[in-house]
Amino acid sequence: MKNRSFFIVTLIAACSALSAQNPLVTHMYTADPTARCYDGKLYVYPSSDVVPPKNLANINNGFCMPGYHGFSLEGGSTWKDHGWILKENDVPWGEKDTYAMWAPDCVKKDGKYYYYFPAKAKNDKAFRRIGVGVSDNPMGPFKWEKNYIKGIQGIDPGLFVDDDNQAYLYYGGGQKLYGVKLSDDMKSIEGEPVEISGLPFGYKEGSFLFKKDSAYYFTFAHVFPEEGYTIGYATSDSPLGPFVYRGKIMDNIDNGTNHHSVVNYNGRWILFYHFWHVSGHNKLRSMCADYMEFTKEGAIKKVKPTLRGIGNPTIGDTIQVDRYNEIINASTSFVSGDEPKGWMVCEARNGAAVRFNGVDFGNGEAKKMMARVACENMGCNIEVRIGHQWGKVITKYKVPHTGGWGKWVTLESDILKQVKGKQDIFVRFYSDGGSTKTCNLNWLLLN
Repeated sequence: MKNRSFFIVTLIAACSALSAQNPLVTHMYTADPTARCYDGKLYVYPSSDVVPPKNLANINNGFCMPGYHGFSLEGGSTWKDHGWILKENDVPWGEKDTYAMWAPDCVKKDGKYYYYFPAKAKNDKAFRRIGVGVSDNPMGPFKWEKNYIKGIQGIDPGLFVDDDNQAYLYYGGGQKLYGVKLSDDMKSIEGEPVEISGLPFGYKEGSFLFKKDSAYYFTFAHVFPEEGYTIGYATSDSPLGPFVYRGKIMDNIDNGTNHHSVVNYNGRWILFYHFWHVSGHNKLRSMCADYMEFTKEGAIKKVKPTLRGIGNPTIGDTIQVDRYNEIINASTSFVSGDEPKGWMVCEARNGAAVRFNGVDFGNGEAKKMMARVACENMGCNIEVRIGHQWGKVITKYKVPHTGGWGKWVTLESDILKQVKGKQDIFVRFYSDGGSTKTCNLNWLLLN
């Protein structure tokens, strides 16, 4: 068994809001996620949504965005919040209190990290200008340029550094999107911007380019009048086109906005995007991620949003069972009581089962598993099986009456047999005393 201090630290981590599947974090609202992989580590640079102050309720068509946090993936599925990267009132050239810090990006070149962002400039007629800061660390601190990049205006900067070390900046919002070469200093443009050709008619934003097998994939948020925001893509053999439109990566999600990025992490392609699961309001969004696949011909297969998302929870990561792959005779809802914001498995009937794929048991060093449960009945039993719903039982719990469906306790149970590698787990619920309802389950955790 891990030592007691590790157990306490692990339990604290489990109770934080940073360990999740989809959405990735729930302690704050995050949108427009740009994901980057640097030196084998995954980082995400989103914008942030907040509830507008009462005197600014109608600002920016309801969007209220004061600046940027940064996140990194720690362990198998725990996201670390590194705090503020930039607040809008700290932009040297920016207008104050606009709450209009749209999508950012951060790219690495020649050992330095360059963070790009749009903001409203002081005494300037342009809708947005684009600024930049530089750091030796992917999470900063950044040294911000005293002025915006001359010669361009627009939103949603997307960066790309080609194999020849030439960097490009993509930007724009409206009927047209643009691309331009960046100078070696990464702080000024080289030549004139060009319109990205070959894209369908309609409102577009969220430019993001990546390269695969010598093909350039230009991806963008696109509004179809009859559908709303989607994510589309086009391909070319040149970073500035001309491009050929290839279709949608993701359909509209429940009439919300969408803004995305694409990254290859640990040999798998991932689409990052946002939705509004937590708030129930499409101006208060939360970043998500799902795996993305290609056909043999290089076309992108359409991605369907999932609850399970990405990552393989391991020792020290909470297993958010409510972000399931499959659920039988149970449902999910927002967690009750004083728990951190999130979801729970609830209404679990006698014989209910929940499947959660890809838990990483490592080399078999896990000795215990914790379960966060609430029960108003006389009690129930939970079994955790591997492989399939009738697979071997690796641990089980006798759940007591906890005082109510929102009264939570943490149970700990031995791992009954050594388990190694990535495994699908099945959580099964059994009632006591003739009741058809069992208990509520918030999370599991390997220790």
